[in-house]
Amino acid sequence: MSEAEAVRVIGLWASPFVIRVLIALKLKGVKYELVEEVVGKKSELLLRSNPVHKKIPVLLHHGKPISESLIIVQYIDEVWSSDAPAFLHADPYTRAVQRFWAQYVDDKIAPAFLVLRGLTNGDKDEAAAQVSTALEHLEEAFVKCSQGKHYFGGDRIGFLDLVFGSHLGWFRAVEKISGIKLLEEEKYPEITAWADRFCTHHAVKDVMPETDKLVEFSTNSALKAKPTTN
Repeated sequence: MSEAEAVRVIGLWASPFVIRVLIALKLKGVKYELVEEVVGKKSELLLRSNPVHKKIPVLLHHGKPISESLIIVQYIDEVWSSDAPAFLHADPYTRAVQRFWAQYVDDKIAPAFLVLRGLTNGDKDEAAAQVSTALEHLEEAFVKCSQGKHYFGGDRIGFLDLVFGSHLGWFRAVEKISGIKLLEEEKYPEITAWADRFCTHHAVKDVMPETDKLVEFSTNSALKAKPTTN
């Protein structure tokens, strides 16, 4: 079995939950194979690998499945601990803070985006307000977590950077789809500067989808299927 065959990711290129896993693997220098799912269909491999939630992404490491993107990223951090600096801080309190904000991002931003894309029912103005509130909190969190450095993780991309950063492609796409401006430099100068740095990082730029591709995906494919990512 080759190195790439030993690590496979069942997923979809447009999913932020898949994107964070792929970036984590790239940061660790791990070769992998992306096994693409088809929108609206669930492969036998996916159903067999994640029989409980039946959602992407799933990491297959030597055939053993790991589900849930936050768990997968932490698994990658632990398994390939000697290949690159850790995503999570060595200090237990700092780790707890990073995990708190990571869960906050997925709880507040991801569901609001589904409303703004028209995938789930809800008031779009309320969803936009929820994103705005989240960005206000994350702007403050960045100042505290980064301590004047480039990333939430300090000098390098860390756990919270991976989680929040994986949604950045959809920020611009959702703005186009909804006609609502979300990531405004005047309101969130720290976050917008961080977003530019994150998206141009060598481990990110080849994985992060282009805005127009995401808009096309959302229009032509995602509207026909329930979200199946985590």
